[in-house]
Amino acid sequence: MTTVPVRGAAGVVVPAPTGRPSTIRTLLSWEARAEAATKTALQRWSIPALRIALGGVFVVFGAMKFFPGVSPVEALVSQTWEKLTFGLVSGQAALVATALIEVAAGALLIAGGAFARIGLVVLALAFVGILSPLVLLPAEVFGTAGPTLTGQYIFKNVVLIAAALVVASQVLRGRATRA
Repeated sequence: MTTVPVRGAAGVVVPAPTGRPSTIRTLLSWEARAEAATKTALQRWSIPALRIALGGVFVVFGAMKFFPGVSPVEALVSQTWEKLTFGLVSGQAALVATALIEVAAGALLIAGGAFARIGLVVLALAFVGILSPLVLLPAEVFGTAGPTLTGQYIFKNVVLIAAALVVASQVLRGRATRA
């Protein structure tokens, strides 16, 4: 193969293209393939990982409520159940009921498949109880300078709700429709 010099501006000789890709193009091509492979792996594994992590959070935080003095929200759980049930359930019974709901939701999510769909329903019920203090116990949630530490503990559940919605987008049956 021969190259023919081309005269550019001011008499500069520019070599003719050799047909070999440049180092930059090679690196960009490699980066694009690596990014595509990463995206494929994330599409396959990220939502199952999120489902298991979400389930794990509920198993751990739910299990803490089985043991008196371990969960930092024992009083809040008891007060919330007392308000929700008009005084019928409070104290240790409220903690055990909450623990059972949270551990069941978490375990079902971890199990996956049809169990995860049931776990999402249980989790939705748990979120009603988790968010209830916002309405039922506002003095516990809001202080003069904004949310109390208890309020912050409750508000972080927005992230868990969003995670549950992402998991639901994959595990629920039915065709997705576009608006």
